[in-house]
Amino acid sequence: MGRKKSAAAAAESNAGRLQWHPAFSSAFQIELAEDIEELLINVEYQLTRKPLIMDVLVIKKADSYKCRNKIAEFFRGHNIIEYKNPQESYGINDLCRTFAYAGIYQSNTEREAEIDPADITITVVCGKLPRKVIHKLKEMYGIVFHMCEPGIYRADQNMPFPLQFIINTGLDPEKFKWLSRLRCNLTVEADVKVLANEYRGKEKNLLYETAMDVIMRANKGVYREAKGMCQALRELFAEELEERENKGVEQGESKLGMLISQLFADGRIGDARQAASDEKLRKKYYQEYGMMN
Repeated sequence: MGRKKSAAAAAESNAGRLQWHPAFSSAFQIELAEDIEELLINVEYQLTRKPLIMDVLVIKKADSYKCRNKIAEFFRGHNIIEYKNPQESYGINDLCRTFAYAGIYQSNTEREAEIDPADITITVVCGKLPRKVIHKLKEMYGIVFHMCEPGIYRADQNMPFPLQFIINTGLDPEKFKWLSRLRCNLTVEADVKVLANEYRGKEKNLLYETAMDVIMRANKGVYREAKGMCQALRELFAEELEERENKGVEQGESKLGMLISQLFADGRIGDARQAASDEKLRKKYYQEYGMMN
């Protein structure tokens, strides 16, 4: 009668519901007693340092709506878009992570099957075709990718979600003026002049400004060359290059400060000191903490 309450009983919620997970964890470890010395068991293991965040989520307002854009015609009700910058490749680990995002997104609802798994698609945007991933999927599951049009590849099976790869460097530059030029090797005639025409009059639009900011800083030499070619380009880019370079320096300093703070918070004092003076090491830690962009 006077015994202490068990951990499971103590963990009952105010609503009186039994907390099965603590009991399961204990029972599971009891069952593994003969092997326990050789196993490392983590209860409620935190998967990531930071919250899982998808790059872009697109939800159709009406199921009946048919998207006109060639990329978006693939969309269903809920669409997850993942992006890799020009310096990064997309591998099997990335694919598994992306599918995990889709699974978590589908299951993180109040009602069972509130989001139909068949209503979710995945779009991966990257600079080069992930051939190893495509080969692995074909080898293991017989999945084949077909090119719908330049730069757009779609799987012939759902696994369990429909998947398409968008290779932005291979897209038709007339149809996809901005996405196709989100890279580091632009030319004046084929790219800079086109973007200048698209950008004119939209300098205060946050979407255009954000895209142009990164493109210009990634192609500083080309934009400097373009500046000297004609009066129109000089007027458009004369002050913006200088502003963006100053902004880039400020952002770099702020980013380093955030990294140092995070390393200190994690007790990695030695790593923080090395990162302050070692650029190569900084890049490694930026990658680790998801601060590459």
